[in-house]
Amino acid sequence: MKPVYIYDTTLRDGTQGEGFQLSGLDKLRIARHLDHFGVDYIEGGWPGSNPKDVEFFQEAKKLDLKHAKLAAFGSTRRANVKVEEDAQVRLLIEADTPVVTIFGKSWEMQVTEILRTTVEENQAMIRDTVAYLVKYGREVIYDAEHFFDGYKDSPAHALATLKAASEGGAACLVLCDTNGGTLPKEIMEICAAVRAHLPATPIGIHTHNDSELAVANAIAAVDAGAIQVQGTINGYGERTGNCNLTSVIPILQLKMGIEVVPRLEELRDLSFFVDDVSNNPHFARAPFVGRTAFAHKGGMHVNAVQKLARSYEHIVPASVGNEQTILVSELSGQSNILLKAEQMGMPIEKGAPEAAAILTKVKELEHEGYSFEAAGGSLELLIRRELGKYEKSFQANEYHVSFRQYRDGHAPVCEATVKLSVNGEKELTVAEGNGVVNALDLALRKALLPFYPEIAEVSLIDYKVRILDSQDTTAAKTRVLIVSSHGDQTWGTVGVSGSVIEASWIALVDGIDLFLQRKMKKN
Repeated sequence: MKPVYIYDTTLRDGTQGEGFQLSGLDKLRIARHLDHFGVDYIEGGWPGSNPKDVEFFQEAKKLDLKHAKLAAFGSTRRANVKVEEDAQVRLLIEADTPVVTIFGKSWEMQVTEILRTTVEENQAMIRDTVAYLVKYGREVIYDAEHFFDGYKDSPAHALATLKAASEGGAACLVLCDTNGGTLPKEIMEICAAVRAHLPATPIGIHTHNDSELAVANAIAAVDAGAIQVQGTINGYGERTGNCNLTSVIPILQLKMGIEVVPRLEELRDLSFFVDDVSNNPHFARAPFVGRTAFAHKGGMHVNAVQKLARSYEHIVPASVGNEQTILVSELSGQSNILLKAEQMGMPIEKGAPEAAAILTKVKELEHEGYSFEAAGGSLELLIRRELGKYEKSFQANEYHVSFRQYRDGHAPVCEATVKLSVNGEKELTVAEGNGVVNALDLALRKALLPFYPEIAEVSLIDYKVRILDSQDTTAAKTRVLIVSSHGDQTWGTVGVSGSVIEASWIALVDGIDLFLQRKMKKN
């Protein structure tokens, strides 16, 4: 028997979060990934609540899960209705999952004011439903909704509802901090009281993040004896979200020595996979799995991690599938430059004049408004130039853009003209686009395609504009960040100018130029 089981409810509770939506196919893909990663339970949804969940449970029978048990979610029978006659309970049986999780009311106020029934009937609803599902061979997990709030109002009532579930044969009593307002000290004290009152039935924990304590509360519950932790990947969920499994899992495994999953090194991939499937941006500052979780910027910090990584890293980044990142900025020292150059395959000797020259150039450009933290592509071009490893792929000679708005109903036209030369051969192209930057991008590619047809495979995947020194109003400088991709590679380039068009042009040219530099290096 494992000391702690991981129960994932991304596919059910996670989808209650704003902006987090999954199709039936999405849910099946995530379920496969969760199973491969090694969670113990996957809550698939509420059978019969919507066509999507009906479809999911039909298709889920074909999943052939290797590790996880699939759970259907629902509620106790309705008040004053026989459990055999409750349609919702029947659908839980028909979902044909090995596990059924049901929730019931723990808070007396919820029983009398929301359900409008008696505490005795509420306990019977819990006991009857659990026993009925157990009779059909299901492992039944009981989620005690609003348990901590209910316990603080009336310990006797809250404990009586748990006893009803235990008498029905529940395999685990999950204590839910549904409103997310309980503190870790309270969690520990109440969990300990539950264990003392019902020692024969294991307890679990289900926390929400309304007080930014969902992970801390889950850990507190484990310390108090909980053997199951419920949560979602990346903390998705209603309001401010659920307990974030991408944080609680590595804490349990790396900090507390409790092995909960077999493939912890795939945690970051799983985190990004769920974001990508749900079409959500990844949170760069997420602990453990975020892009900046092991990013170092200050010169003294970089110098230290270069000598001993754990001096500024609380775990080995690779243990969760992440990696150390060295940022280069005006706060950088030579250590940043040396490490960054080495990562790019262009090592520089410590104390070399080139390192000092690159650092000086970076600080000068950042003073003008440049930022290289997310623009590694522009930084790589700068390093190549300073080291004499830059071979000009093309000469951008001239560009012109125009935007014409018509009053006769004709759609507006945005047009760009680009003049450039490759090895002395001149090229002039014109392109129309959906806006100035798109027109420039299309014209630039059109001019280069006869010489470098492979740039057709390069995509522009992100474009961000930031106004610097906004107190200068319309005369303020603009910083443009462009992210390009080719296959599984992505790189950022940056441009700064008093004109958003010029800043965009600089970043566009650098993005294509870097791709060609790397290609020429390989050849």
